[in-house]
Amino acid sequence: MTSSPTVAARPPDARQGSDFARLTRQLKDAGLLDRRRGYYAARMAINVLLLAAVGTAMALLGDSWWQVLTAVLLAVVSTQFAFIGHDAGHRQIFRSHRHNDLVGHLHGGVTGISYQWWVGKHNRHHANPNHEDHDPDIEIHAIAFSREQAGDKRGLYRWITKYQAFLFFPLLLVEAVVLRISGLQALWHGELKHPWREAALQLLPAAAYLTAVFLLLSPLKAVVFIAVHQGLMGVYLGCSFAPNHKGMPIIAKGQRLDHLRKQVLTSRNVTGGRWVDALLGGLNHQVEHHLYPHMPRPNLRHAQPVVEDFCARNDIPYSKAGLRSSYAQVLRHLHDAGAPLRSGRRAPLG
Repeated sequence: MTSSPTVAARPPDARQGSDFARLTRQLKDAGLLDRRRGYYAARMAINVLLLAAVGTAMALLGDSWWQVLTAVLLAVVSTQFAFIGHDAGHRQIFRSHRHNDLVGHLHGGVTGISYQWWVGKHNRHHANPNHEDHDPDIEIHAIAFSREQAGDKRGLYRWITKYQAFLFFPLLLVEAVVLRISGLQALWHGELKHPWREAALQLLPAAAYLTAVFLLLSPLKAVVFIAVHQGLMGVYLGCSFAPNHKGMPIIAKGQRLDHLRKQVLTSRNVTGGRWVDALLGGLNHQVEHHLYPHMPRPNLRHAQPVVEDFCARNDIPYSKAGLRSSYAQVLRHLHDAGAPLRSGRRAPLG
């Protein structure tokens, strides 16, 4: 097995410039780029009701170890709020930037993840997925996505990378906390606009959350509750994003592809019924989402067969896998990327 497959260079084609435009017209004519405000209103209402139900259950249970179950439920609900924040960041809900940002900031306050910081980072990823020079999602201290990256690790990060396939899911336990800290760091370093608003949105909900938990529970139970909630939220978020690009081809430094091929070749769909759509917040339709980030979530399922057929007719490889198979592919890729460290050989350069 080879590490981090690289997108093969392809000479310019007279059709390439029009492929994406032709596909876009086809999807637009089918109404799949139209907004779905009713869907999002219902989805947000359900999430608010679920959050209220969890809060009510916490109040009724009081200082009990049964609160561990409410922490599990809160992790699920928090991640569903994060999915709405993701969609708002891509302008999937409203045409108005202001309305989308309002929804995004409110949901960021609930999840504890800075909406403004995350949108900037995520947009860079969308512009250049799996690109060695420009994608922040493949520049992670504790994880290597190629043998070359593994060879550059030092100290504790080198040891983690060595066994990263085995440590991947345990590492996700801190993902939610890392996202919170990253947003606070961006605020501290003056990287965010409207710093007072950002500080209020990040710090006030966190203070209210901690106050409520420690007033309701004994110190030990409160710490366990927070650990379970934040840990499982991190795992849920990581498991929703990991299958999308990990183990897919890497775009080498200096290599250029047209938009259609750049997005399709580096993305993987996760197949399944509507329950997978709900579980992964529509991110399982990653190919379609990357081609049309502003396409509303419920339309992605309908766009999928259109895009797959279009790719087949234009000889563009289209990747999809079942839920378990997608995770297996990710873990095999991570295991291979760390192979040089386990053998004691330094990864080749270049």
